[in-house]
Amino acid sequence: MGDMSNSDFYAKNQRNEGNHAAAFGCSVMELRSLMELRGTEAVVKLQEDYGGVEGLCKRLKTSPTEGLAGAQTDLDKRKEIFGKNLIPPKKPKTFLQLVWEALQDVTLIILEIAALISLGLSFYHPPGETGGESCGAAAGGVEDEGEADAGWIEGAAILLSVVCVVLVTAFNDWSKEKQFRGLQSRIEQEQKFQVVRGSQVIQLPVADIVVGDIAQIKYGDLLPADGVLIQGNDLKIDESSLTGESDHVKKSADKDPMLLSGTHVMEGSGRMVVTAVGVNSQTGIIFTLLGAGVEEEEKKEKKVKKQDGAAAMEMQPLKSAEGGEADEKERKKVSAPKKEKSVLQGKLTKLAVQIGKAGLLMSAITVIILVLYFAIDNFVMQKHPWMPECTPIYIQYFVKFFIIGVTVLVVAVPEGLPLAVTISLAYSVKKMMKDNNLVRHLDACETMGNATAICSDKTGTLTTNRMTAVQLYVGDVHYKEIPDPGVLPPKSLDLLVNAISINSAYTTKILPPDKEGGLPKQVGNKTECGLLGLVLELKRDYQPIRNQIPEEKLYKVYTFNSVRKSMSTVIKLPDGSFRMYSKGASEIVLKKCSHILNEVGEPRVFRPRDKDEMVKKVIEPMACDGLRTICVAYRDFSSNPEPNWDDENNILNDLTAICVVGIEDPVRPEVPDAIQKCQRAGITVRMVTGDNINTARAIAIKCGIIHPGEDFLCIDGKEFNRRIRNEKGEVEQERIDKVWPKLRVLARSSPTDKHTLVKGIIDSTMADQRQVVAVTGDGTNDGPALKKADVGFAMGIAGTDVAKEASDIILTDDNFSSIVKAVMWGRNVYDSISKFLQFQLTVNVVAVIVAFTGACITQDSPLKAVQMLWVNLIMDTFASLALATEPPTESLLKRKPYGRNKPLISSTMTKNILGHGVYQLIIIFTLLFVGEQIFDIDSGRNAPLHSPPSEHYTIIFNTFVMMQLFNEINARKIHGERNVFDGIFRNPIFCSIVFGTFAVQIVIVQFGGKPFSCQPLDLEKWMWCVFLGLGELVWGQVIATIPNSRLRFLRRAGQLTQKDELPEEDVNEENEEIDHAERELRRGQILWFRGLNRIQTQIEVVNTFKSGTSFQGAGALRRQSSTTSQTQDVTNVSSPSHVSLSNALSSPTSTTAATAPPTTGQC
Repeated sequence: MGDMSNSDFYAKNQRNEGNHAAAFGCSVMELRSLMELRGTEAVVKLQEDYGGVEGLCKRLKTSPTEGLAGAQTDLDKRKEIFGKNLIPPKKPKTFLQLVWEALQDVTLIILEIAALISLGLSFYHPPGETGGESCGAAAGGVEDEGEADAGWIEGAAILLSVVCVVLVTAFNDWSKEKQFRGLQSRIEQEQKFQVVRGSQVIQLPVADIVVGDIAQIKYGDLLPADGVLIQGNDLKIDESSLTGESDHVKKSADKDPMLLSGTHVMEGSGRMVVTAVGVNSQTGIIFTLLGAGVEEEEKKEKKVKKQDGAAAMEMQPLKSAEGGEADEKERKKVSAPKKEKSVLQGKLTKLAVQIGKAGLLMSAITVIILVLYFAIDNFVMQKHPWMPECTPIYIQYFVKFFIIGVTVLVVAVPEGLPLAVTISLAYSVKKMMKDNNLVRHLDACETMGNATAICSDKTGTLTTNRMTAVQLYVGDVHYKEIPDPGVLPPKSLDLLVNAISINSAYTTKILPPDKEGGLPKQVGNKTECGLLGLVLELKRDYQPIRNQIPEEKLYKVYTFNSVRKSMSTVIKLPDGSFRMYSKGASEIVLKKCSHILNEVGEPRVFRPRDKDEMVKKVIEPMACDGLRTICVAYRDFSSNPEPNWDDENNILNDLTAICVVGIEDPVRPEVPDAIQKCQRAGITVRMVTGDNINTARAIAIKCGIIHPGEDFLCIDGKEFNRRIRNEKGEVEQERIDKVWPKLRVLARSSPTDKHTLVKGIIDSTMADQRQVVAVTGDGTNDGPALKKADVGFAMGIAGTDVAKEASDIILTDDNFSSIVKAVMWGRNVYDSISKFLQFQLTVNVVAVIVAFTGACITQDSPLKAVQMLWVNLIMDTFASLALATEPPTESLLKRKPYGRNKPLISSTMTKNILGHGVYQLIIIFTLLFVGEQIFDIDSGRNAPLHSPPSEHYTIIFNTFVMMQLFNEINARKIHGERNVFDGIFRNPIFCSIVFGTFAVQIVIVQFGGKPFSCQPLDLEKWMWCVFLGLGELVWGQVIATIPNSRLRFLRRAGQLTQKDELPEEDVNEENEEIDHAERELRRGQILWFRGLNRIQTQIEVVNTFKSGTSFQGAGALRRQSSTTSQTQDVTNVSSPSHVSLSNALSSPTSTTAATAPPTTGQC
């Protein structure tokens, strides 16, 4: 695997190896070649070359039980010889590269070219004295030498403003990149791992792990380095990210001890000695092989797969190496974007295209009209001949017209849009960190604002995840609070204490509180912490028992997983016989019990009748109090013959129940309020939990997810599956559609149920809006649901690495109320963009119309190119900064989600844009045509080429900017609110930008001179300009009084209709979150279905034409069959689409045969 180009990569390591191999008993290369072996090969090699794992530990100077001593010098030496556990990141783009990228913008390039031509021509003087007169009106006004010399200024000024725009854009990109890297490193630092150093188990950041460390691995971990297993309990690893094999690989010290970085622990626990880190680990080798060439593709790939972890990277090289080019293409198809564009991106792209087209049209018309007017006026009306020596002057005019046209285009195209989105998202992400939301994918933040459903876990999210045992049933007595240990039968008590101490992960502990008077610290699995707390409350200690039977002495461990829903540990007793302790969900463990301890601690028979009674009298009352019920049991085996430990069904049976514990996990105090906010905001909260239905219902009532007397569903996984599957056991969408709208609590659910529910809600076509679903998860098994959801939240504290890897946002405090904050920020992003759009479009409409009509009537745009660029800069860059950084308010949660089909520009916004546009146009045209009489100044209209700037046009420019400034304040509100100043001082960025722009405007007008075509104005004229600007605020109030019902037209802008969404949905159907396991199978399948669908369509077309019926039926059939084919299980091949194909083939004349097979009602 690692021998392609590694030779040169490791040449530098080779040099050091001679000197260092002596320090440790093995070199980097030896360890690397060892890690490339698998299974028995590896065991043999370990035995022969190193004398087993113990020998390897000796050579690496580490102890298998105590770990490294942890001396700094030793650690540094190990890092120097074996490398650090870091894979060096790709270099960020330099500022210059970003500048170069910003320069690629088409409009800017056109402007630059025009400016350069204008510059070149301004230095050309027509020969001869008579040149001026003979060129007629064209050269009018060029007499003044000084003015002619200043012709270059306009070109230079345009170039300068282009430079400004480019620098601002590049700086924004650069800071965004920097923020993103900061975020990445924050995520990486968050990932810690349990390592034994100096006999102490400590949590280390992954980057600090060195070769020779002893790492403790457990269910849900993402392995941070390569290692060899020292001791393992029932360890199963998902190596699909490296090998593509979907089956979990069993690992054990004697059969297959090799553990590889980037793989996931799916079950069990164990300890390993780290043998390779960073670039020398299997993941690292692949990374270095990928090199720079694949990195670009990698980026796309990463975005697509929504994973920034190693897993995503590793799939690539292996795939392409095996499959050649056809495979590559197929891969690209399969990994087309998993999620459709986020709601906002979809709408914005559409809007930008619409505006761009309109702008292009306007600018083209402007240029044509100017050129025609000039030509007709000069050569037809005044009958001037075209003289060769005048050509440059004419060209200069044409270039001037062209520049005006391009400026119209520049102003029309809202290049500030992407900027506004980026700024708004980046700002939100930064602030969301403070609200305990660590956003891993930018668009998740905005999608969250549109969420219509949240499927939340119960434990730890809605509850505090501080488990405490509060009730106990032991020796036929149900204690409503934990009893005094003296009351309990001594035998039962001993068994109970041993069962809990031994049969729980040894990494789970209860430590003294951090602060005086605080609660004891719970480390590890919280349910087990609750049980250990019970042991302490019964005045016993679990530690001495664990010391007596250390982890190595545990004979066999059946770890907890979502199928077993129980955990069992076997120990060998002194007399050679075996005892197994078991604990788990009470209804599941009690089913396997045949005896129960009575009031003196002796086993008595436990009949099915007793079980039913126990469920009614003990378990249900506990569950109705919102308690999680755990049953603790045991079983003795004789040593002769030794049982077959792999025959789980017989081993985990015939148990003797010791007790049932009721564990309380109190609801977080802030959750009911947060859920109420969600419901007010139009978001349905559903609870999906593995707990008993009664417990779940009790907690749901406490949280306010369900209110007594409402019409809702609380069902468990079994009932859920019964309702949504047909006779063949397939999930049917129309059946799910009957369940999900009323479903509020899904109890005893498996990860598959969670995934089915999320997928069912997302794919549902019942409501007029597609549902946008957020999901919370913490376990490894939540991965698929987190990936499928529109927004996946992983728990930062309780979450496993696998869950974090699959998520979009990590809740750093595991708290449901942080999700509500995310909703608020998401809606705020959407509103910020709308505010910016409202402002931007008003300016665009006005500037384009002014430039266009001005050019047509006076052959010159009242707003010069440089002025337009300045307006463009304030309204694009600064306004996007000002409006995109508005902090969110609680009022955002008082309205329903916008949904996918609501236009980006609401009718209120349309009203504002048109209203303000009308006001600004009236003012500007009044100033343009009668301004000179009002102010008693010279007219600036029809000025010849290179004439000095006029006061008249300066007033127009200044008034225009003032109106934009005050309209920016109006734009802060988009829902027709009256008070536009509300909360303005909470946003210092907004205030500073408004005042800053005002100050710069004063400088430009008073000292801008020729480059900005400005003439200094006196105080009175300034007052008039500001006064006209202030009129915007008054006018805003007038507009607010017009009812929207009058404005039925213009409501479609930026709307995503169903039609637009369909193609994207189709793409998505083919690659609906195929995980590694299915990918290989599905790849062939997809091609097969695709081929089938194509043949089908062709047959349908032929049939339809033959029978002359409408084509719609056939189209519907094709859609149905493609959808059904997607829902088919790989095993179940007799799908309707195949039937329809055979029917169609057999009866080419009848269309009805083709549409006959019943489909699952997708259409």
